[in-house]
Amino acid sequence: MRSETTAADTQQVHDARSADGSPETLRRVAVASFIGTAIEFYDFYIYGTAAALVLNQAFFPTLDPVNATLASFSTYAVAFAARPIGSVIFGHFGDRVGRKSVLVASLLLMGLSTALVGLLPGYGTLGVWAPLLLILLRFLQGIGLGGEWGGAALLAVEHAPREKRGLYAAFPQLGPSVGFFAATGVFWLLSSVLSDDAFRGWGWRVPFLLSFLLVGVGLFVRLRISETPVFAKAMAAREASKAPALDVFRRHPRELLLGAGGMVVAYGLFYTATTYCLAYATGTLDVPRTTMLGLSLVACLFLAAGTWLAATRSDGDGRRKLVLAGAGLSVVWGFLLFPLLDTGQPVLIALALGGALFCMGVVYGPMGAYLPELFGTDVRYSGASLAYNLGGVLGGAVSPLVATRLQSAFGSSSVGWYVSAMAVVSLVCVLALPETRERELT
Repeated sequence: MRSETTAADTQQVHDARSADGSPETLRRVAVASFIGTAIEFYDFYIYGTAAALVLNQAFFPTLDPVNATLASFSTYAVAFAARPIGSVIFGHFGDRVGRKSVLVASLLLMGLSTALVGLLPGYGTLGVWAPLLLILLRFLQGIGLGGEWGGAALLAVEHAPREKRGLYAAFPQLGPSVGFFAATGVFWLLSSVLSDDAFRGWGWRVPFLLSFLLVGVGLFVRLRISETPVFAKAMAAREASKAPALDVFRRHPRELLLGAGGMVVAYGLFYTATTYCLAYATGTLDVPRTTMLGLSLVACLFLAAGTWLAATRSDGDGRRKLVLAGAGLSVVWGFLLFPLLDTGQPVLIALALGGALFCMGVVYGPMGAYLPELFGTDVRYSGASLAYNLGGVLGGAVSPLVATRLQSAFGSSSVGWYVSAMAVVSLVCVLALPETRERELT
């Protein structure tokens, strides 16, 4: 679809000339996409860790333990409902104005709403307003992250040569691993040096307040990059969609829904193995908080390894083949996860979590190139973001809630069956998608 462009035409043409695909440019893009995504996912994950450990007591002290945990996870799920909305908002401007400027806006929104959680008084001070404001800030987090991933992935993919798109897409895909490692590491450190009362009183706020500093770092890095050459070329030719999200639903409904389905297991595995298992192990199995946080740090290394291995291999073996392999492994691991976890033995818990996150990484790594390659340039930001974040609603938002209910009603083995079922859904969806490795980004 063709339409008149904005007053940014001159800048877009300049960017098309300056984005020369040189090794220096590609290194700068890789660093920018990696650091920005790591910061945004750090912001997102510290909430999940806090929800599992302390937010139930800080903001829902009048509820019994199970319902307080469910209420805490419900505020956590609010962000997933907001993420598709963020995809539509940021995708609209990302497809019409540019990838770079939208990524700066998403970083600001995400970082500031995260930092404000650290300043928010608890239930004892504000009463019912405390959880309501917490929900608002979590919603804004979701809006910000809804625009982040698609832009970061496109930043890498649209700069990279065709034969190396999987390699360069691996950098933003590593952001969640590093963000989760940093978030868990900060909580582990605070849990180790503070008393339980100090941690629950004020220590849990420190990771949120650190976001003020991280936003500054992210802005410095992202303001130094150029617009992607693929998008700049499209804008110079005056090719833009007037309503990108509507065009995605009208022209690419199959790719959107199947791509979202392919992401379900990645989200389901991650948030079951991290947020839910952290709450389950510390609350039900009585594993010490510092022990579980330390084991989560070890498991995160498996996530990074699976992500890098699959993303880089996808340039030679194809995106679809590796995603299918990861989904198949996830079906099997769902049956092993909780028997290993229920032993209460640190080594076996590390194996349970590490295996789950490795499977998740094998699915997740190639998706950085796979989802963008399913859509045309004029709707790529909106299409890839919507597929990614709709998968989050189905796989991430409900996983801790469903797992909590299943475990209380049917035991922990039922949660493993639930994980395997999500893997089957993703397997079927990806089987219905084509291979995209050889596609040109037009």
